[in-house]
Amino acid sequence: MRKLFVLFGLAAALTLSGCGYNDFQSKDEAVKKAWAEVLNQYQRRADLIPNLVATVQGFASQEKDVLLGVTNARSKVGSINMTAEALTDPQAIKNFQAAQGELSSALSRLLVVSENYPQLKSDANFRDLQSQLEGTENRIAVARKRFTESVEGYNVLTRQFPTNLTAMLFGYKVKEQFTVENEKAIAAPPKVNFGTTPVPAAPAPTPAPTK
Repeated sequence: MRKLFVLFGLAAALTLSGCGYNDFQSKDEAVKKAWAEVLNQYQRRADLIPNLVATVQGFASQEKDVLLGVTNARSKVGSINMTAEALTDPQAIKNFQAAQGELSSALSRLLVVSENYPQLKSDANFRDLQSQLEGTENRIAVARKRFTESVEGYNVLTRQFPTNLTAMLFGYKVKEQFTVENEKAIAAPPKVNFGTTPVPAAPAPTPAPTK
């Protein structure tokens, strides 16, 4: 009887406040759509890696540790199935973010190593892959920004009164954020450099001996 009274009270509060189930449906779908785009862009990055590794290997096969690091990091990312339903699980989002950060770090090391191989840097295929990778990193940043904004809107609706009553009644839970700043704390994203190797500065002239 008490439970029935509580449910009746919630229903009455929802009716009086005008907060609707449809608002949650709309914002929840917006979060799912934004997250799907984040995953699409991360997958695009992962799809570039086999060709990138193969190209680097053709010019720098001795860099086995770096190449293996990128391959293993990509494999780890692929083993994590981060669905939109898991966005309410802090540990799941933490694991996914850590794996993506590890891959970013491995790619950074690979691009740094490539600076030591002039023939690799001048290879047309390698430069094209670098360009695609840079574009993908930019798309990832945009997709994550839109996801962050979508989650913020959804979470406000979930926490604030009186829409928090709707959330309790229909089981809507706060979703975890996945911010660019958090990933930077794990590893800086790869920086693609298309320029030539900088020329070292000329040494300062040796002062004449004092007579």
